[in-house]
Amino acid sequence: MTDTPSSAASPRPALTLLGTGDMGTALGRAWLAAGHPVTVWNRTPARTAALAAEGARVAGSAAEAVAANRLVVACLLDDASLGEALDGADLTGRDLVNLTTGTPAEGRARAAWAEAGGARFLDAGIMAVPPMIGVPESGAYVFYSGSAALFEEHRGTLAVPAATTYVGEDPGFAALHDVALLSALYGMLGGVLHAFALIHREDIAPGDLAELLVPWLTAMAPMAHKTAEQIASGDYAKDVVSNLAMQVAGGATLLRTAREQGTSTELLTPYLDLLQRRLAAGHGDEDLAGAVELLGTDGR
Repeated sequence: MTDTPSSAASPRPALTLLGTGDMGTALGRAWLAAGHPVTVWNRTPARTAALAAEGARVAGSAAEAVAANRLVVACLLDDASLGEALDGADLTGRDLVNLTTGTPAEGRARAAWAEAGGARFLDAGIMAVPPMIGVPESGAYVFYSGSAALFEEHRGTLAVPAATTYVGEDPGFAALHDVALLSALYGMLGGVLHAFALIHREDIAPGDLAELLVPWLTAMAPMAHKTAEQIASGDYAKDVVSNLAMQVAGGATLLRTAREQGTSTELLTPYLDLLQRRLAAGHGDEDLAGAVELLGTDGR
């Protein structure tokens, strides 16, 4: 489920915000602009000044900030920072929403820790950069997972800075979705960088290549749906257009071209090596999706 930024009528619920770095400040500014009373705390007090100037109340300690409101939103550096900030704070009856970037295991462990302290808990993954926060047309959204009751009660408030997408009761699912999407992004950016490296010393304007790259990648992106269907069914030979054997043969041309251009192949070879291993195991008539079977922790 996805909610767009809220436009509910006043009075708006009050909340506490722990962490006023770039993202925290953007979040706080959006809530203040929408009329929510906000209490803020930051380990470096000077970094609360911008929000204080816009009407936020500044708490002298994290414990004081937690005590101020039932809804407590944390946007800190990492899970360790969150633990340090909340050490000694009374979480009894609090609703803790963790927008701090972390791993699925950290989200699950932090949920158990919060619940043991008497709080309900939501973990989150922000799919945006600070300038996108509070701008409905930017496409910013946040994954949430954990207490469904907490999410339902506060979804209007949570939807003010960015749209919300609830992905399940498992507290680790928000971070897992976040990292899965970011991993896909980094893979794409690696491919884009390699493409620019190929033309770097040629008489080809980078901007001209970009004009070709964007529509090409946009056209190819829906292949993810087919990959998802094949992985879900386990049938990697269904509706194959260019089979693994053909793709591995084509990969050799990519590598030769890179060497001719004096371009490192380090961004390509891990993926092509994976495909080669799958081919060597006798799956040449399948689609590329079958290589997912090699990415388990046991390497099989």
